[in-house]
Amino acid sequence: MEYFKDSELTTNSEGCVYHLNLRPEHLADTVLLVGDPSRVIQISNYFDTIEVQRSNREMITHTGTIGNKRITVMSTGMGTDNIDIVMNELDALANIDLDKKVVREKKKSLNIIKIGTCGLIQPDLQLGSLILSHYVIGIDGLMNFYNVDDSVREKSIEKSLHKHLDTYMNLQNLYVCKSSSELEEWFGSDFIHGITLTAPGFYGPQGREIRLPLRYPAANDLFSQYKFARYKILNYEMETSGIYVLGQALGHKTLTLCLGIANRTDGEFLSDYHRMMRKLIEKVLQAIIYKM
Repeated sequence: MEYFKDSELTTNSEGCVYHLNLRPEHLADTVLLVGDPSRVIQISNYFDTIEVQRSNREMITHTGTIGNKRITVMSTGMGTDNIDIVMNELDALANIDLDKKVVREKKKSLNIIKIGTCGLIQPDLQLGSLILSHYVIGIDGLMNFYNVDDSVREKSIEKSLHKHLDTYMNLQNLYVCKSSSELEEWFGSDFIHGITLTAPGFYGPQGREIRLPLRYPAANDLFSQYKFARYKILNYEMETSGIYVLGQALGHKTLTLCLGIANRTDGEFLSDYHRMMRKLIEKVLQAIIYKM
């Protein structure tokens, strides 16, 4: 058996994974990820019982039940750098004996669903649109540090996207991954299915120009024109590529559902989106309760 050194798989004095501050018994098999720590409480307010409330830095975790369904909701903060921590430590909780620092013989597959907000890049999408990330394009570079099996990647889309961008943008390290079909089947016509772009930042990497000029000012136009089969690039956000590629490479099921609160084409922004976010949360919880 492979033994993990303390410096490689770090735990605290309670035997919890270092960043999430959790033990395996604190984690449900269905995990809802949110970026905003305040959204954890918003979701756990729907729980009938709350058995776990843990926190460390921006990672806040509540585990509880709705009826007979046990659910964990966890905040990740922003960016795939945080997702690298979250996904590796979630898998450690599910599949590693933290006391002995060895991989468990029997592997567990988690259902990992991201609920978040996003910026829309298609002119015909209205603010408040619900987006399901059927595919994700990662331009963040995280995957390039892992030796991930090619079966996780959608090479045909990667190739066609390179051709579409041609010589305008040099994004040789981009990668593409698909959602887990089993999770996607839980959600129907309320969601618009498409391609999501995961960017390594909020401003320049998503085409926002404040005081520094952009190297690729036409990037959003190029992305919005791209189409693979029936899917267009619909939105920007900052975590899904890491969730999909790390989650699926480790044997977990992953899906991202987002509420569009900005449209980059016409410059509109929905500042008061909380009622719409509540409806998205309720849709997700209803699917977990009645379809799992």
